[in-house]
Order: sequence, then C-alpha cells, then structure tokens
Amino acid sequence: MDKNILLKIAYDGAGFHGWQRQPDKPTVQGHLETVLSRLFKTEILLNGTSRTDAGVHALGQRASFKADVNIPVEKLARVVNNALCGCEKGSFAISPVRIVEAEEKPPEFHARFDARGKTYIYKIRNTQTIDIFQRNYVYHVAEPLDTDAMRQAAKLLAGTHDFKSFEASGSTPRESTVRTIYRLELLQKEDLLELHVTGDGFLYNMVRILTGTLVDVGRGRICPEQMTEILDAKDRQAAGHTAPPFGLYLAKVYYEEGELYG
Repeated sequence: MDKNILLKIAYDGAGFHGWQRQPDKPTVQGHLETVLSRLFKTEILLNGTSRTDAGVHALGQRASFKADVNIPVEKLARVVNNALCGCEKGSFAISPVRIVEAEEKPPEFHARFDARGKTYIYKIRNTQTIDIFQRNYVYHVAEPLDTDAMRQAAKLLAGTHDFKSFEASGSTPRESTVRTIYRLELLQKEDLLELHVTGDGFLYNMVRILTGTLVDVGRGRICPEQMTEILDAKDRQAAGHTAPPFGLYLAKVYYEEGELYG
C-alpha cells in the first residue's frame, strides 16, 4: 500500500540548475527522483514546495511523494542518504543533497499546496577582502553598508503589500501580487549579514530583489523612506537590483499557520 512521504531536504545548489527537473540539465529534483526510483524500483515523482533557481541553496526544502515503501519511515533518511553518497565518485565524497528527515503524512497531503509560508535567508559578506571559498555561498559586497538604514527600510516592507515592484520582469502573470511578510530581519555577525524573510508566499525573484534593494539602501543609492514609493509604483524598474542567486537559502517551510507568527 502506498505511503505519502514528506521529505525535508538540504542541498548545495552550486552544481545544479535549480530544483525543478529538466531533461538535459542536472537539477536537485531530477537527481533525487533518479536515486529514489532506483532505490524503490518504481518511478518516483516529487512534489516540491519551492522551485529554487540555479545556484540557490536549501536548508529545509520540502517535497512529498507516494510509493509502496517497505523501509520504516524513521530509517528512510539514512537509507536514502547512503544511496545519494553512493552516486558520488571517491571514497570520501559527500553528496550535495541530503535528506534531513522523513515523515509519513495523510494520503491527501501535498507538500506544495498545503504549505502556509516559508522563511528564506540571504547571506551577504560585507568586506573588501574576497574569500574565494565563499564565492558560491554569499553575496560579496565590498562597499561599506549602512545597516541602520537597511533596517529602517526593511520595516517599511514588512506587512501586507502589493509586491509587484519586487517581481522579476516577464514573470508569469499571477492572480494577485499581494503578499504578507511576517518577519524581515537583518542580522549581523562581524562582516556577515543575514537577511531573514518569512512570508506567506513569494513572487519570482522577490527575495533577491528585496535584498538587492536593501543593499542599494545600504550603499546610499536609495533612501529608506523610498520603500513606500517603490511599493506604490507596482513597477519592477522602481526597485533596486536583483541580488545574485548564490547567497539565497530556502530555510524553512511552514505547514501550520501559527508557526508564521513565531
């Protein structure tokens, strides 16, 4: 009898062309489906919560699938992780994809449609010294950033707004571009800045455009109080630049609405 399994997945997106399967490019979904299908000897199709772009990472991506799984669910993560490592070359190779946990859900559960919100983290390294070993994992900004101004601007972006100005140009039209940001925090530890964004949903490239706009505020190119004008414009050209993908991490997916307010 088929079980409905929900996975929590972490991955290093540097070597993948995003989450969503593509016929001619390596993707996280495609790689994981291949490994799971081989392991369970049946075709496995994953329903992912977020279609992260090429170069974007995940600490807590979620995906569900249905299959007649004869492995105890509590052992599933370890078994799949062993299979993932077995795909890598070299005795000490570590897979760039890891199952953090697995759990069984009711038959009607769907990882994407039942999600109530997400938290993304964007990492910025603000220093003139370039660390080449971090080039795929942080956005390096050499100019000094005014973090107080960035926090002031972030406060104006929190809440329920029409975020059309923060949606990538040419995106697929949506019924509504109104979204709610529950928390928007800028944390700092030495030269590492982390923007934590929790919302009920995000438009295409929304977090990267929010980040790029806040960086432009930190550089003094945009005044914090202009955030209201940018929101009201409902025009992508009004906002700042799009931050690169490699500083972005899908941190957490929420299935209980109450978690969004925590």
